[in-house]
Amino acid sequence: MSKTPPSRAALRVADLSQNSDTTFEVTPDAAAMAAIADALGLSGLRKVRFGGAISGHGARDWQLDGTLGATVTQPCGVTLVPVTTRLDVPVRRLFVHDFRPDEDVAEGDEVEIPEDDTIEPLGQWIDPEAILIEALSLSVPEYPRAPDAALGETILSEPGVAPLTDEAIRPFAGLAGLKAQMEDDAED
Repeated sequence: MSKTPPSRAALRVADLSQNSDTTFEVTPDAAAMAAIADALGLSGLRKVRFGGAISGHGARDWQLDGTLGATVTQPCGVTLVPVTTRLDVPVRRLFVHDFRPDEDVAEGDEVEIPEDDTIEPLGQWIDPEAILIEALSLSVPEYPRAPDAALGETILSEPGVAPLTDEAIRPFAGLAGLKAQMEDDAED
């Protein structure tokens, strides 16, 4: 049993009241935000706040409900111009005492992922700071795009060969042309 909390925000399960909510608020300082931004590959991170409550759920389980707010800056996926996004997302986790993951699975075997991805095994600590980082990493846009960014079309071909365009690659583009030709033939 570890007496050392995993973070400053971690709450020992044994100290939580089963009959009343335990509120929490995590607001990382500048150094912590810089470390989180670096770990998640963000250009910038500010106005981070994760607050909520932990309440008893049944006889031995705990539920965390909170709201994560943050402003993230990332490079645009097309132009590399900085893109700023404001995130305000609800977060819910259910910490289950009798958590029974599927039997040990050999590497390479297929595993069915449960529908409810908010269920976690209950340990000695509930760490809102770790949940903040996880929720932030899941909420950050994968491919941010600046408002005026557009993907262009590059057409390459050998001399004397008709270039292959995006329009020509579409699987039903030829059928649309064939249908139009058949309609024209039917009208004649």
